[in-house]
Amino acid sequence: MKPSWNQCWARWLAIGFAALAFPAPVYAAPPAGQNGLVIPGLAPGSSSVPWNIVILLTVLTLLPALLLAMTPFVRILVVFHFLRQALGTQTTPTNQTLIGLALFLTYFVMQPVGADVYQVAIVPLQNNQITAMEALDRGSEPLRHFMLKYTRQKDLALFVELAKEPRPRRPQDLSMRVVIPAYILSELKTGFQIGTILFFPFLVIDLVVASITTSVGMMQLPPVVISTPLKILLFVMVDGWNLVVGSLMKSFY
Repeated sequence: MKPSWNQCWARWLAIGFAALAFPAPVYAAPPAGQNGLVIPGLAPGSSSVPWNIVILLTVLTLLPALLLAMTPFVRILVVFHFLRQALGTQTTPTNQTLIGLALFLTYFVMQPVGADVYQVAIVPLQNNQITAMEALDRGSEPLRHFMLKYTRQKDLALFVELAKEPRPRRPQDLSMRVVIPAYILSELKTGFQIGTILFFPFLVIDLVVASITTSVGMMQLPPVVISTPLKILLFVMVDGWNLVVGSLMKSFY
């Protein structure tokens, strides 16, 4: 049975993710006496090689956006922005700092998934035990399993209905077309839930400071001038970054 377009790009994406997570050489060196690039699993004289290269380059172009949509990056970054807003520091830490920290935390979480993709798809492909398409099929399974683990049933049901697909016997039978947007929605909801919980202690400080300044007649003094240093002091005293990052990472284990 000929695979659909959704299955093809999902498989290419799985191999691309493993290549980023593990910068080991995916393609074997060409044997002596051969010119050009030899892709394992594809015959050198096959007419499908140019099209496979075109598809691979296209997927690599979209890979950064697709990886952000299929990893915990969204949840982590949403929580960090909620935290910065709650502290009232506006631009500290900077966006570049938060994105860099979120990227490395994402790599920390996704490294076992990349290891699974590497073992089940890349290694057999390097040894010429399977074809490229079989490697793509195998490599997409660990990613699907990871996303389904953190996706709500409600979100999956929504996109199954929108896609007008038949109800699957098990979640693993769902296509990436359904799993990816459902996973993003679930991650956004989780990030907003964690961010709301983080907001409450700092909101209490803002309310207390505003009540005190109003009661003593300090109308001209903005409450944020007093509350911001107090919130930063509280955050530093309780080792806030350690607590926030630790709680985020534990939510994936």
